[in-house]
Amino acid sequence: MPDASQPQELPVRLLTDPEMINACRARDFTRIFQLVKVRAGIYPSMIARRCELTPSRVGEVMAGRRQLQHMDLIERISDGLRIPGDMLGLARRPWETPHALAVTEREAPQAPEPQQQTPTSLPGPDVDSILALATRTNLSTATLEAFRSSIEDYWRRDDQHGGEALRPAIVGQLRYVVGLLKESRPPSIQNGLYGIAAELARLTGWTYFDARQYNQARAYFTEALQLAKEIDDRQFMANVLACMSLQATYQDKPADSLALVTAAQDQARSSLGTTPRVLSMLSMREAFAHASLGNQTSTHQAIGEAHRQFEQIRASDPDPSWVSYFDELKLIVDTGIAHGRLGEAATAEPLITDALRRENGTNHRGRAFHAFWLARTQLDQGKVDQACTTATQALESASAVASERVSGHLREFYDQLAPHRREPVALAFEARLRAVLPPVSGSLHP
Repeated sequence: MPDASQPQELPVRLLTDPEMINACRARDFTRIFQLVKVRAGIYPSMIARRCELTPSRVGEVMAGRRQLQHMDLIERISDGLRIPGDMLGLARRPWETPHALAVTEREAPQAPEPQQQTPTSLPGPDVDSILALATRTNLSTATLEAFRSSIEDYWRRDDQHGGEALRPAIVGQLRYVVGLLKESRPPSIQNGLYGIAAELARLTGWTYFDARQYNQARAYFTEALQLAKEIDDRQFMANVLACMSLQATYQDKPADSLALVTAAQDQARSSLGTTPRVLSMLSMREAFAHASLGNQTSTHQAIGEAHRQFEQIRASDPDPSWVSYFDELKLIVDTGIAHGRLGEAATAEPLITDALRRENGTNHRGRAFHAFWLARTQLDQGKVDQACTTATQALESASAVASERVSGHLREFYDQLAPHRREPVALAFEARLRAVLPPVSGSLHP
């Protein structure tokens, strides 16, 4: 007699239906919930109860008004509806039947037509799972270094081209590493995996943040925090909180930004190994938050603390790899941006100009972002010709990278040009803006 306390498995005919298979592969939960309702008789209220979701959320998903992308939610749906893990790109779930039985039980009732059969078919998900298990038995420090190397490569390519095209690969690797965490391993390997998963989650959050998809970004940043907390990596938790603080600044939530960066500093100071470079970066994020609030004195104090900490950096410091980007040029340009956010354009302009002159040309997003801030400080001082020339240079860098955050800044600059729209240099910038950046629905883009 079946255990009434356990969710019943879905009918085999539904799990083997091509429409269900395709919906699961795409993680189209609108279609999955609809199929489960129609084919298995599991109604929205029951879906909500089994998957630990609110009925209103299930209704929004079924109506196509909400997407579900967080790994925790996907795992709850897999477990609650008894959808095998490999159908949703997850590791094998604890409740699944032994592998041989599962294959026999879920085979399609009808044989494929002759023309669909190929003598050299690619390995299916079951073979992939077996190969993955074989890999998992031999994890070593070299494996962890390979993961870290791939993360460094993701960040480099993100700087050069933007993260949108990279995101599927990053999420796939995150999902794979999270799956590895469910197995018992030596503490050194397990802790390393947690750190790698946390960085992959932060990187995924960053790609969503750069695309101005803030809800998804926050979900992945939160996942990164949870993973780092498992190994008490307070420096990395501070790093994630600093990312969330920066996002709050972009969302015009300066009070939230300040609260988050304050929490980040608390985490960093509670860790014995926190380096001056990390503290300097966090003080600069604090300066951004104060500047957004219009707190002049506090902004200047935070800038001063950032420079004081930076002067204490030594070559022998055990800096985490994720803070290596915060070098002297970054300190200078961020100091300029903090002054620019505060409205101190005359102080900001020479700092950003100096940093741009010395920057490496491969970081297209960074150059576009910094050139925008230089153009803004020039415009704030009434230097319209210089500002438009600089903004046009920013456009050239922006054209090489997929970053809605940078594109949005340049559209904002166009809006700020409103009093000067008839001047030839402004018209030239407008024409170039039209050519490089496509208009966004609902924006003030020309």
